Amino acid sequence: MIHCIVNGTPRSIEAPPMTRLLDVLRDDLACTGVKEGCGEGECGACSILLDGELVNSCLIPILQAEDSTITTIEGLADDHRLHRIQQAFLDTGGAQCGICTPGMILASVSLLEKHPHPTLAQIREGLAGNLCRCTGYMRIFEAVRHAAERP
Repeated sequence: MIHCIVNGTPRSIEAPPMTRLLDVLRDDLACTGVKEGCGEGECGACSILLDGELVNSCLIPILQAEDSTITTIEGLADDHRLHRIQQAFLDTGGAQCGICTPGMILASVSLLEKHPHPTLAQIREGLAGNLCRCTGYMRIFEAVRHAAERP
C-alpha cells in the first residue's frame, strides 16, 4: 500500500510498486488532466508537482510517491476559481488542443515559484521540457507573463 496526498486528499493506493505514477493518477484516481504524450519523459504532457518539484509522471514508479504530496492540474483551482495561471492561459489563448496545457500550466507554476517576474529567457528555459504542437509557444509565453503580473 502506497500512502500519499493527491491534490490535498490523503490517499492509500494499492498497486504494484513499479506501476507508473501516470497510470495510477489517471486510471485509479481519475486525474485525467495528466496526459500521456510520449511515455518517455520527453514531452511534458504528464507533468505534475511531486513535493513541489516538477516531474514527468510517466517516469516515476508509484513506489517513489510514498509519503509524498502530489499536485495535478485538478488540484490547482481553489473552490471552483481558476488558479491565476489557468486564467492567464484562457485570457491569452495559451490553451489550444489541451494535450500539453496541464503540463504547461504546472511547469508555469513551478517557474513562477522560482522566478516571480521571469524574463522571456527564463520563461523559455522553464517551459523547455514541455512540447506544444499547436500554439507556436508565443501565446503560452504571454500567458506566463500575464500570470506574473497578477496578484
